[in-house]
Amino acid sequence: MLRSYGIPCMVLARRAPPRIVAFRGSIGLKEDRGGGVTAYRYPDSNVFYRKLGRSYPRVVRGEGCWLYDEQGKDYLDAVGGAYVVNLGHSNAELADALARQAREFGYLSATAFTHGPVEELARELAATLPGDLDKLYFLSSGSEAVEAALKLARQYWVEAGKPGKHRIIALAPSYHGNTLLALSASAREQYKLPFREWLVDVTRIPAPYAYRCDCRGADAACPTCSGTALEAAIRRAGADTVAAFIAEPVGGSSTGASTPRPEYFRMIREICDRYQVLFVADEILCGAGRTGTWWAVDQYGATPDIMTMGKGISGGYAPLSAVAAPERIIDVIAQGSGSFLHAQTFSFHPVACAAGLAAVRLLKRDRLVERCARLGRVLHERLAALTRLPHVGDVRGRGLLAGIEFVEDKTSRAPFPRAARFAEAFTEAALEAGLVVWPNVGHADGVNGDLVVVAPPFIITEQEIDQIVTRFTTAHAAAVSAVKAGAR
Repeated sequence: MLRSYGIPCMVLARRAPPRIVAFRGSIGLKEDRGGGVTAYRYPDSNVFYRKLGRSYPRVVRGEGCWLYDEQGKDYLDAVGGAYVVNLGHSNAELADALARQAREFGYLSATAFTHGPVEELARELAATLPGDLDKLYFLSSGSEAVEAALKLARQYWVEAGKPGKHRIIALAPSYHGNTLLALSASAREQYKLPFREWLVDVTRIPAPYAYRCDCRGADAACPTCSGTALEAAIRRAGADTVAAFIAEPVGGSSTGASTPRPEYFRMIREICDRYQVLFVADEILCGAGRTGTWWAVDQYGATPDIMTMGKGISGGYAPLSAVAAPERIIDVIAQGSGSFLHAQTFSFHPVACAAGLAAVRLLKRDRLVERCARLGRVLHERLAALTRLPHVGDVRGRGLLAGIEFVEDKTSRAPFPRAARFAEAFTEAALEAGLVVWPNVGHADGVNGDLVVVAPPFIITEQEIDQIVTRFTTAHAAAVSAVKAGAR
């Protein structure tokens, strides 16, 4: 007999601890009433999920570009989780590297010790970096790296005797992370609105987003597409107040892999030099080989002053990011206060660095960056067929990074109204079709706009690229039907 003690019995029944049963080598949750596996969703699970109204498939195995849930369904991971899994799932070499390091020692404080994995990883990465970038500071996430990079830029100017240089200039649309300074630098209003009072003001210039520019990227004199908008912004703010300009060399999710004109970042470099502004290249998403060269900025002939990296540098096998800077910047601090005023508990983590070292060496040994460039051409050739679908307005990108933008009207490029939630409908339809993609919204005008991005592992085959196109087409038809049905 269930006694409620003043609480409705139905509430007690819902909150009662679930019975745990073995399921294909994993743990599944069953309701006390003996029903099937419960939905993995809030509040049925003890997990506080990011999306509180969604049920999550439970993955029990990964192999190469594929994931498998506990029901046996397969998913082609066409975005490497979150642009991370460039070496594929369940890579034995990376798993062994983590285990070896964990057996030696799992953690050291970076304030007291250094260790082999961090020293060797820094050396391996430094050999790939552009220009004079050769010093690296390791953290855990992309947001942390952006936060640290902007703080480094600020501390540099303070110690160089120019404390007035504090302003940041960034692009719109753009995204650089969710910690407060990184979020301040981002132009993603739906994320910022609740925290507005906690954020710093950042000067904005339009992103070189050809599909949405009046000139469509064709006008070399266009201030947006040429980069000269930065000079105007610096002059308005006052060069003696501007510390840094931050941008992704190839657009991430916020502009759906939009690529600027070839001379864009050379112009940015010239302007930054002219006004003594540090150029911070955010390569968290587009770096580590993703666009067919080690770093996306390599293709422009412009070297940043500071660079961030993350995601693919460990292949997703451990949380790892880094800030890269040259001696000319670090020396100012070394000869001044002598200490970078940024530290976190898991900075320089030995096991994470061991994962990064194994991943970088594997990328080099198997020439996977070159493979990314080669398969990237195949990916874009095959994805071009998607432009024949009724609501695909543009397909763009570089290497194994591609954005597909949805529009309500292809001729005018008019986006769907936000209320239609087309990107969300497509993403769920894609998951149902066994395809994992990454959605973004709001890029067209700050509110409206729907796109998805694909960024598959570098080990993807041509046959699997064909599967992306097939499953995408199925998902597109389902999403269009769902959105039309919802509009009735």
